[in-house]
Amino acid sequence: MTNSNTINSIRAGLLGSALACAGMVTTAAAEEPIFMDQGADIASMCGDKPMRVALIDGFGGDTWRKITRAEFEDELSKCDNVTEVRYVDANGDQQKYNGDINSLIAQGMDVIVAFTDFGDAALQTYRKAHRDGVTIVPYFSNISGEAGTDYAANLYQDQYYVGGLWADWMGKTLNGEGNVVVLGGVAGAASSQVFLDGFKAGIADYPGIKLLDENFIVTNWNPADAQRAVTGLIAQYPEIDGIASDYGVTTLAAIKAFEQAGLDVPAQATLASNNEINCKYVEAKAAGTVWEYFSLDGTVRTVRFAARAGVAAFQGTENSDPTSVVPFVYADSAAGIDPLCDPAAPPDADLSSGLPADKLSALFQ
Repeated sequence: MTNSNTINSIRAGLLGSALACAGMVTTAAAEEPIFMDQGADIASMCGDKPMRVALIDGFGGDTWRKITRAEFEDELSKCDNVTEVRYVDANGDQQKYNGDINSLIAQGMDVIVAFTDFGDAALQTYRKAHRDGVTIVPYFSNISGEAGTDYAANLYQDQYYVGGLWADWMGKTLNGEGNVVVLGGVAGAASSQVFLDGFKAGIADYPGIKLLDENFIVTNWNPADAQRAVTGLIAQYPEIDGIASDYGVTTLAAIKAFEQAGLDVPAQATLASNNEINCKYVEAKAAGTVWEYFSLDGTVRTVRFAARAGVAAFQGTENSDPTSVVPFVYADSAAGIDPLCDPAAPPDADLSSGLPADKLSALFQ
């Protein structure tokens, strides 16, 4: 188990190397991102005005979103002047998403935090909310538009940066040679595309690494769909040496697909892992049957940064957090960093969550 000093050193190196690359500048102002297990205290931002706050998901049907919602509610619980916290799920329907935001505006919500499932396609709706005097914070993906004109702030995970980290780890782990694929979410998912773009840029430094499909493989962020998709890839390509995926659940499905096919598990780079895949890795390592593994985690905490940005903008208080955040290294087989595994916790528990242990446990009851 690698100690915290080593992990912090790795984190510093990752940020330094990424910011040194012109293609990995995180914002137009070269603002340094912050790791997701860091950040300011919302207590200093709460202000005095009563506020009603809402969170809207374009697609809220997976466990990751369930934990994220709990993170959001937990963060806002630190402000006594939050009088209502509302949640809306558009169930993958863009028209419903836009309509739900308009409904929240009409209902007089003060702050709306909106997951950017539909990317720039929702920008006009964000702009309308902003012009109607609502503090709206699109979060997760870096979208077009301007803070103060189209929305209050755009808090985003630097997915391009993450894709580059996957590529660099994959290139080094495979010694610069091999066939790889990228697994994404639903068809057209903006976040999955940016991850892929960063990955493509990163593997350009490794000419011996071949991307077998120029598009991300659709998995719907669903384990059954992901396993079917990877089974199809196994049938189509005789050799797959590495897989990058933007959700630990789909990574686990990929691992199971290779195991069921009786094949060695290729190198896996992912983020947003969970207890099941991490326990599986720890057990496989103990048994001597482990695969190469790299996971960036804490992604469920991204919404806390968005909540703070929204509260501070509405209250007119100071928020020292940057708008760009990155997940922290949670597992790295090459560096000897093992993920946490708790056999007593539910399989889909995200132990990198910022929730107190009792709240995280209660969430899975």
